[in-house]
Amino acid sequence: MIVTVFMVSLRRLLHNRIELVLTFLVPIAFFSIFAIIFGGGVGAGATPKIKVVAVDSIKSDQSRAVMNRLQKTAGLNFVAAKPDAAATSESNEKNLTEAEAKDRVRRGTASIAIVLRNNGGNLAADLLSDTSDQVAPQIVSALVLKAMLSAQGVGIPGKVIGQTPTMATAETTSVNPQESTPTVAPAIALLESLAPKVNIVDVLGGGKANGVVSMYAAGIAVMFLLFGATGGGGVLLEEKENTTLDRLLTTGLTMDQLLLGKWLYLTTLGIVQTTIMFVWGQVAFGIDLLGNLDGFFIMTIVTAGAAAAFGLLLATICRTRGQLNGLSVVVVLTMSALGGSMVPRYVMSQSLQDAGLWTFNAWALDGYDKVFWRDLPPHDLWPQMSVLMVCGAVFLVTARLLAIRWETE
Repeated sequence: MIVTVFMVSLRRLLHNRIELVLTFLVPIAFFSIFAIIFGGGVGAGATPKIKVVAVDSIKSDQSRAVMNRLQKTAGLNFVAAKPDAAATSESNEKNLTEAEAKDRVRRGTASIAIVLRNNGGNLAADLLSDTSDQVAPQIVSALVLKAMLSAQGVGIPGKVIGQTPTMATAETTSVNPQESTPTVAPAIALLESLAPKVNIVDVLGGGKANGVVSMYAAGIAVMFLLFGATGGGGVLLEEKENTTLDRLLTTGLTMDQLLLGKWLYLTTLGIVQTTIMFVWGQVAFGIDLLGNLDGFFIMTIVTAGAAAAFGLLLATICRTRGQLNGLSVVVVLTMSALGGSMVPRYVMSQSLQDAGLWTFNAWALDGYDKVFWRDLPPHDLWPQMSVLMVCGAVFLVTARLLAIRWETE
């Protein structure tokens, strides 16, 4: 009998396509997505370039040499100072001020603004950074320091130009910390005195109450909005299966009214769900919800509306609740992985970041990022609002067209 039970279960699995997909294909799909994100696998390309702008406040031959070296650095992507300007260090130098560069970092156009300045006759640099990306400032700091050391021509015989004083000192004293030859010690002192200073300045995170936590809360909220909406949309399939839907349509209720009523309910439920999550974030983790209520409710309303419409769309695509459960898991988790709900998009390659824009997770998270991290006013949310509202309308209209079959069956 044990073998019989085993064979019955196996046959059931083989005849259930949804279960087969969830058992074998979904793990492979998500393994591939995260392997591409973190491992630089197929389609990921090289490490994504860091978007920077640069300001040369010195305009000396040395500072221009630094700018030219940075422009040739493979890991940096210089953003054009103006929409019609070529993305070169020269265009940044002529068209961008320090205040404008700081504003670009604040708005997310660039991750870091490199500002070259004079420090008591020596070359120095301030990196105006968006520290929500905790990796970029460290990478750019090393690249800028190397470029400035190379431009100054500072070095120690036998050492690589661009090595920091700390590295040089560590290597010199590693053999015998108690001994220092007369020829090396002055060279180290000279290097330390001439070494340029690179300061990382946080232009967004300073003084914020857990701004990064609010971004994680937004990512989780959007993902569970999608799961909640698809679960609520599944009620339509249950009503169809138990003939409740047929009885409702004979009462004079139209399909338009039914879908709009369901959409309004799911949207309201999503707004309440997200609000409760952020209220808890305010109480437990210090998220500044009260200081950003206008932007929060704008983004929450349009995101909940788009998610509700998406849930109804998936419900009208499927024929059974089982199909919906399987499809929703695959689609929602894929959208969440590519859209930034699971992994910050800045760690992804540029191709994956572009692919993420086809999910409304990415647009919703960008909107919450503007509200809680960048402190931008509500009128700056119009790109995200527009995309989410268009998505909601398209999903709802498509769901209505697919629901015609329920009226004709």
